[in-house]
Amino acid sequence: MFEHLVVFKFNDKITPAKQQEFVNQLLSLKEQIPGITALTAGINVTEETNNIRGYTLGLRVTFTDQEALRSYGPHPAHQAFVASLDGWLENVIVADYPI
Repeated sequence: MFEHLVVFKFNDKITPAKQQEFVNQLLSLKEQIPGITALTAGINVTEETNNIRGYTLGLRVTFTDQEALRSYGPHPAHQAFVASLDGWLENVIVADYPI
């Protein structure tokens, strides 16, 4: 199995409602993309305000194997989500590792 972690930093135009829209889009990927065994996404509510550095949305996806992770990136549902970030995203951090 493989874990895929992503944290998103949005520009100053983002609203709480828009962030929630992105969370909902992410949650819907589990039903659309084969090989996902678990998926969680949410708005960062940490109390460690010195450490968030503007990253306000997190995503965790567990895949059956590395091939499922590799297929996720080019999948049309994932690409539609990526396209929806245009004009909103300032930065993103991604980490993938076997579990």
